[in-house]
Amino acid sequence: MPETLASPTTTTPDSRTPSVRWGMTLGIACYVMWGALPLYFPLLSPAGALEIIAHRVVWSLLFCLVLLLLTRQIRQFVQVLRSRRLLLALSVAAVLVAVNWMIYVFAVTSGHVVDASLGYFINPFVTVLLAVIVLKEKLRPAQWVALGFGLAAVIVITVGLAAVPWLSLGLALTFGFYGLIKNRVGPHVSAVPSLAVETTVLTPVALAYILWLTAQGTSTFLQDGAGHALLLASSGIVTALPLLCFGGAARILPLRVIGMLQYIAPIMQLLVGVLVFDEHMPPLRWAGFALVWVALTILTVDALHASRAMRLSPTR
Repeated sequence: MPETLASPTTTTPDSRTPSVRWGMTLGIACYVMWGALPLYFPLLSPAGALEIIAHRVVWSLLFCLVLLLLTRQIRQFVQVLRSRRLLLALSVAAVLVAVNWMIYVFAVTSGHVVDASLGYFINPFVTVLLAVIVLKEKLRPAQWVALGFGLAAVIVITVGLAAVPWLSLGLALTFGFYGLIKNRVGPHVSAVPSLAVETTVLTPVALAYILWLTAQGTSTFLQDGAGHALLLASSGIVTALPLLCFGGAARILPLRVIGMLQYIAPIMQLLVGVLVFDEHMPPLRWAGFALVWVALTILTVDALHASRAMRLSPTR
């Protein structure tokens, strides 16, 4: 069987525009959903972080299988499982996203929502750097300036905390590399089969952990009422839906654009951490976040200028 399942579609500038708009819609939707996640995970108490992750994996796979049947993409799903190259790439992506989930759920359930938001503020810089280093994408001068402000922000926050923000860096690095893999695999595998393969890879371990908790009598799934069980089951949809939107956006948009959109989620998470969970924000942390927002402003203005220039340029 050939390793490449489908070739990227070649389009003219006119036919490409709706796809770009659809990619932007998917990208914005996924980051808004991720931004609201800190409000969801406390509802899953008393389940611990690992139990939540295990249920996210299992229920996400079931949700994906239903979508595969509805969208008639089972054949592509099976083809990807038979492709060594694609299966290996998506297996690495699965491990990265699982580690990212574990760090994130631990951060949210242990009172570190602001640290989680910082991780996703740093994440766009990791993404853009990967685009430059790995994909050889070129940055405009303003984008380099924005990256400089982002690095300064991390340094200021590290000094303010008197410790390296490992939770934040772990989130940024794992999701940055996950996004890179999804961007490279995207032209050959559509979003639903791709996520289905990732969750298929993770499900044996997740299911084994759930069964072990059940045997130990420490599982909260059936011991804390039907409402709690339904909330844990809903983690499949809560997990899969934004990831599917992200996978769809990563197939269409350049990686540097994905990097810019990623600011939506951490802004929402920061607001939730400070306004809802009343997490402490010392002055140097505010200074670090201010530097990040300067970088965001620079990237936004630069993107608007570039978009306007592209619209005004003659069609080749």
